[in-house]
Amino acid sequence: MKTKDTLNRFIFDKAPVRGESVHLDDAWKAILEKHDYPIEVRNVLGEAMAATVLLSATIKFLGSITLQIQGDGPLSMLVVQVMTDKTVRAMASYEDEDLQSGLKNLFGDARLMITIEMENATERYQGIVDLGDESIAAALEEYFRSSEQLETRLWLTANEDVAAGFLLQQMPKESMPDSDGDAWNRFCIMADTLKDEDLISLEVEEILHRLYHEEDVRLFAPDNIEFSCSCSRERIEKTLKGMGHKEVKEILTEQGKVEVDCSFCNHHYEFDVIDVEKVFFDGFTVDTSSTRH
Repeated sequence: MKTKDTLNRFIFDKAPVRGESVHLDDAWKAILEKHDYPIEVRNVLGEAMAATVLLSATIKFLGSITLQIQGDGPLSMLVVQVMTDKTVRAMASYEDEDLQSGLKNLFGDARLMITIEMENATERYQGIVDLGDESIAAALEEYFRSSEQLETRLWLTANEDVAAGFLLQQMPKESMPDSDGDAWNRFCIMADTLKDEDLISLEVEEILHRLYHEEDVRLFAPDNIEFSCSCSRERIEKTLKGMGHKEVKEILTEQGKVEVDCSFCNHHYEFDVIDVEKVFFDGFTVDTSSTRH
């Protein structure tokens, strides 16, 4: 039985190359159950989700790492966020009309952003590259090349059941000066033989055996990945405070209540006039006594 929702890391003992493999099942289906995405949006969101989980193991952080794509096409925004505890959430914002396969058709002119937010830190790191029209994998390879000066290759795929990915990254050669100088190119050529079906159906041990049975590969214990959304009523209240009392009261006057749906998990929040006053005025209470005169 295929191991579900796992992130695996591995290294080559005789070459300065590391790698990862991710296979998302229940976590991916949990997102699809909350949004009825068209196939064109679904597949690219799944690839982005697999990629972001892979990135979470390449960068040391305590907080969150977010992959975001914004463009002027019918698929205007895509966001995937992975937390330190390896929980993940994802969403896409799109228009139903004119959806066609291909990054350029979906996103138009777009940028890919990687944001790392550290716990208890006032600053955050953000790297930005053009999305281009090849693939999310190609854009991320360029991100690592330009921002991290690390040669990196990714292979990504997704369908209605699985989002999966495979990553190789070349480490500084100084860390292993006597290693095979052609190892990086050889390992990438081998990985280029991977098919989407291999990433979807094979265990990581079988993938590594097929590709690198003549190499010394060390596979580490897997990390489990789960879907979880960090939205809460308290976070929504903080957002309302940021909007300002006047603007929120205008919404109340127009609509009778303030309604907010989480874009990630579709959870619905409602605030009536009493809820709003509690948000903006600490200690606000309502007299519910039924005194008669």
